[in-house]
Amino acid sequence: MPAGLSRLRILVSLILLGALVAGPVYGSSVINTVHNLSAAGPGTIKAVSATDACVFCHTAHHATGASPLWNHQMSSVSNYVVYTSARMTSLGVTIPQPNGSSRLCLSCHDGTVALGEVSSGRIITMQNGVTTMPTGTANLGTDLSKDHPISFNYDATLAGHDADINSPTLPAVKALLDHESRVQCTSCHDPHNNANGNFLVMDNTASKLCLTCHAPGSWASSAHAMSAAPVPAVITSKLASKAVSKAVVAKVTAATMAAVGCANCHANHQSGGGQILLQDSTLEQNCLVCHNGLTAKKNVASDFQKPSIHPITLNSAAHTATEDPINPKERHVVCADCHNPHATTTATATAPNVSGAISLVTGITAAGGVIKPAMREYEVCFRCHADSTARGPATVARQFAQTNTRLQFSTANQSFHPVEAAGRNTASVPSLVAPWTVSSVTYCTDCHNSDQGPKAGGSGASGPHGSIYAPILERNLVVTDNQSESPSTYALCYKCHSRNSILADQSFRYHRVHVVDKQTACTTCHDSHGVANAPHLINFNTSYVTPSSNGRLEYLSTGKYKGTCSLTCHGVDHKAKSY
Repeated sequence: MPAGLSRLRILVSLILLGALVAGPVYGSSVINTVHNLSAAGPGTIKAVSATDACVFCHTAHHATGASPLWNHQMSSVSNYVVYTSARMTSLGVTIPQPNGSSRLCLSCHDGTVALGEVSSGRIITMQNGVTTMPTGTANLGTDLSKDHPISFNYDATLAGHDADINSPTLPAVKALLDHESRVQCTSCHDPHNNANGNFLVMDNTASKLCLTCHAPGSWASSAHAMSAAPVPAVITSKLASKAVSKAVVAKVTAATMAAVGCANCHANHQSGGGQILLQDSTLEQNCLVCHNGLTAKKNVASDFQKPSIHPITLNSAAHTATEDPINPKERHVVCADCHNPHATTTATATAPNVSGAISLVTGITAAGGVIKPAMREYEVCFRCHADSTARGPATVARQFAQTNTRLQFSTANQSFHPVEAAGRNTASVPSLVAPWTVSSVTYCTDCHNSDQGPKAGGSGASGPHGSIYAPILERNLVVTDNQSESPSTYALCYKCHSRNSILADQSFRYHRVHVVDKQTACTTCHDSHGVANAPHLINFNTSYVTPSSNGRLEYLSTGKYKGTCSLTCHGVDHKAKSY
């Protein structure tokens, strides 16, 4: 025997002996995973007598022709239902039928081919009458529309069109793609190695694997990415049901929101909603499962049970990430219209700037242009309450009808509440309650907010999610006449305007007569958003106010705290009445 060959045999023998002494390295070996379908395999699905763990996928002889030396019969399915989304379409990406290594995985995992059907010999019989992959999380079926897309090209063209993914030239990304730069099952899963759980190619704690390719917004500094709150039981139950080892179940059950990361909301396989692979098919439930006062301290879910709400359940299925931000095909509102879950933070701000809760969302500027991200809170509100053609009717019938809030708050108007900028009446507004001054700027949410939120003096969630007072008002505001005046009747107005000052007639000599004696609502004379051609927010409620006998319906300012009215109200004719 040649000396070289003898030395080689001795070396191989020593290696094998060392392996036997040390025992198998189960963390990096297929032998101790559920992919070992031999009779000695650790899983519940295994052969009756076959002892070769590799033969179910590979063979040295009589392979199917697929690489690497593939032994399992391929699926004959040619019309898988593949993933689609408006976002992928907008990027010019069409998901093809599965190809490459993904076809190899699907030869078992689509559930159409017997697990023991190999090309190198007879069909291997499985225990307990099992033939094809049993129904469950491992059986993906032929409908892949709710699974992460596969077999598409992840190239420079795609990266150039999508700011939320990393460049395929990065070594970490490139290592996950196949030789043709395609995303495959093997981009995320190593079928031979379950050391990271669920056969992942790397540890996915805090979504490390997801973030190799995905770069959503300001995720790393977002409140969701840093949350130490425990994962709600409904989510851990879903994650545990898809785990392939007890270690993974234990890990997800004890995990924090930060550790679970993307999987709090998204599911790579068998998701609830196909569009963006959400855990739940009902969009808002992916948010309210946490924002219910248990996982998140503030109970947003309870606000949506109130009489006046943002209708997040109405037409929510029509929402897409690529829709027209002003006039989508079907009018709707969802949580993601106002909140970017990949960027939201707990940062506070001062009016009119956006707070961390609504950072990096799309808005509409005071000039009517689309801005992303919105820089001011009102820009987020203008998205639906300005130029939208389906914005709905006014709460109060007005002399000057206007429901476009962008135009109502315009600083070119004769009067407006100071949402975009400080108001016009800089000389004196004696009723203002500190800390408000004539230089103050307000948020839309200073009026439209939860009746139990901090601005209302409560401990509930902030934001215009819902209120017992319509239209999502923080405090009560009666808009009908013939109501007794009280601190609660006009509580919203009295939040900023002193009741004592108003009823003492400090700015208008007939305030008390109108509000207390005649029981005239604040909104019968004033339009709280703004009026293009009238000072002091005068815009009469035409349900109660009609023209005077002189044929005019008007208010004219004649100086500080002075004016003239021509109108008929409650049967009383004010014919150019001065004060």
